Amino acid sequence: MKRIPLILTIPDELIEAIKLLKERLESELKKEFAFFLYKKGMPSMGVARRLAGISKWEFIDSLGERKIERHYSKKELKEDQNYAKGR
Repeated sequence: MKRIPLILTIPDELIEAIKLLKERLESELKKEFAFFLYKKGMPSMGVARRLAGISKWEFIDSLGERKIERHYSKKELKEDQNYAKGR
């Protein structure tokens, strides 16, 4: 996957309002950005979860916690239905 470096200047007031340890700030902002983009329908779940730095199951659980609908194609639905039926 090609990566483009991004430098983001965050004002101290926002950092204080977020109330996270500075050591966790970068990883948490990556997660928030990944969920934001996914909610907008931009990346696939795989791309978004890799950006967030979490597993597929953590990402799916977090979608539910955030009440973000999972992008689910008709093809994926059919595959899951066939799997559930043992085909």
